[in-house]
Amino acid sequence: MKSVLVIGMGRFGRHLAHKMSELGNDVMVIDKDKHVVQQYLTSFADAEIGDCTNATVVESLGVENFDICFVAISDDFQSSLVVTSLLKEFGAKQVISKAKRDIQADLLKKIGADEVVYPEREMAEKLAVRCNSKNVFDYIELTKEYSLYEIPILPQWVGQTIGELNIRRKFKINIVAVKQESDLKPLPSADYAFLPGDHMLVLGKAVDVFKLTAKT
Repeated sequence: MKSVLVIGMGRFGRHLAHKMSELGNDVMVIDKDKHVVQQYLTSFADAEIGDCTNATVVESLGVENFDICFVAISDDFQSSLVVTSLLKEFGAKQVISKAKRDIQADLLKKIGADEVVYPEREMAEKLAVRCNSKNVFDYIELTKEYSLYEIPILPQWVGQTIGELNIRRKFKINIVAVKQESDLKPLPSADYAFLPGDHMLVLGKAVDVFKLTAKT
């Protein structure tokens, strides 16, 4: 379990705080709008009203005691900069800040952010990749070249084994797992025979994965 501070309870901060709590972490949320905070008094044991651009407020939070501090302020980049800087000044161990553009990310990193996330960009890119092919069910970018994709097997593969099909050599992808509805088989062996409805979680380049999905 981690101790987590979420500053800013807009859409991104709200979903982040709820998910971190759902995963079993101890979450404290803070926002300068009292009406926003009042909505979450029953959801979070620690919900405070406060303007974190104020050094006194940040100091009072004891930010050095949190494992992660998220700066999830949505529509005031100047405030994000100030809050990120103050968190590091008062000893925050890890600060993850939200940005919309590269120039914002560069500035946040320069003043101390340990990590910068682009939720809108990441969601848009993921949606674009998924919609680019009707047979991509999920997608996680790992590097600029390689990503993890969930795709269906080719219909003619049913009953044949991974080894017989020689998928890695023929299609230049690596099978990380096979998924049958909610059942996941990680690192399947070469003698695994595909079943109707199987999906594969594959690691590969977009060009190779899309070339394979086009066959289905």
